[in-house]
Amino acid sequence: MDSAGDRKAVGARFIAPAPLRMDIFLQQLINGLVLGSVYALVALGYTMVYGILELINFAHGEITMIGAMVSLAVISALVGTGVDMPGVLIALTGVLTAVPVCMALGYGIERVAYRPLRHAPRLAPLITAIGVSIVLQNGAMLIWGRQYIPFPPILPTGAHDIGGATISDVQIFIVMLSMSLMAALMLLVQKTKLGRAMRATAQSPQVASLMGVNVNNVISATFMLGSALAAVAGVMVSAYYGLAHYYMGFLLGLKAFSAAVLGGIGNLAGAMLGGLLLGVIESLGAGYIGDLTGGFLGSHYQDVFAFFVLILVLVFRPSGLLGERVVDRA
Repeated sequence: MDSAGDRKAVGARFIAPAPLRMDIFLQQLINGLVLGSVYALVALGYTMVYGILELINFAHGEITMIGAMVSLAVISALVGTGVDMPGVLIALTGVLTAVPVCMALGYGIERVAYRPLRHAPRLAPLITAIGVSIVLQNGAMLIWGRQYIPFPPILPTGAHDIGGATISDVQIFIVMLSMSLMAALMLLVQKTKLGRAMRATAQSPQVASLMGVNVNNVISATFMLGSALAAVAGVMVSAYYGLAHYYMGFLLGLKAFSAAVLGGIGNLAGAMLGGLLLGVIESLGAGYIGDLTGGFLGSHYQDVFAFFVLILVLVFRPSGLLGERVVDRA
């Protein structure tokens, strides 16, 4: 006997899955674009360094963490003293403090850890990058402690409805600032003297040096630019999630590296595309993984998607979606 009443009494396994709701899909898409904008900013640091040195700077995620920690220290100090400033200006002060600190840190890392190993076997700078990452993590833990540091509630909390989905003022600001910074970086690389020097150095450091380009200065400037973007991304992450932690840069860095590989490591446009795509894939996966697995997996498994995408790209298209930048240095 299999009547409707019996099916209802047995349990929910006989109930058909709910149809796709466009408001939920749109909400996950918005969340993914916001997250992807941050991934893209961090991925640009990876891809710029690789494009010039063919080096994966695994300490880059920790620079993002340092940017978040420094900005939060400044913001918390200003809020604690009761300074009469709008919240946006306080946050901007934190960003403007974190950016030069991270640029100096990026310059120091390149000068001390990577430059002496520039002509060493590739494994040596890779291990050094991992070592620098561990040093920065432990240094941040000693300075700021193990606890999570909350982001003060100083930013606007307004929200806007779009087709049943909600987007906050902070999310709008993150996306707009990220897009502006990415556009500014593309203009710098394509239209300025420094950008031409960077492209020449990426093609051939030896020939660029013969043409009067100071290769060491160009490489240092590349590290500093990437570190500045990482500092801004760190502040965005801490403002978006409302907290910062000394270990936050590790996973963020791995995801941004996955985004750079997805788009094509060494390709600026690829890093931007890869970051946005990875954010959208991760957000949609987190939103629907419960339905797809019948509740076996929850949204806290969202990190799986970043590395699953990385594996697929490495297996089926190692050069990335837009192609890895191939440099002939023979």
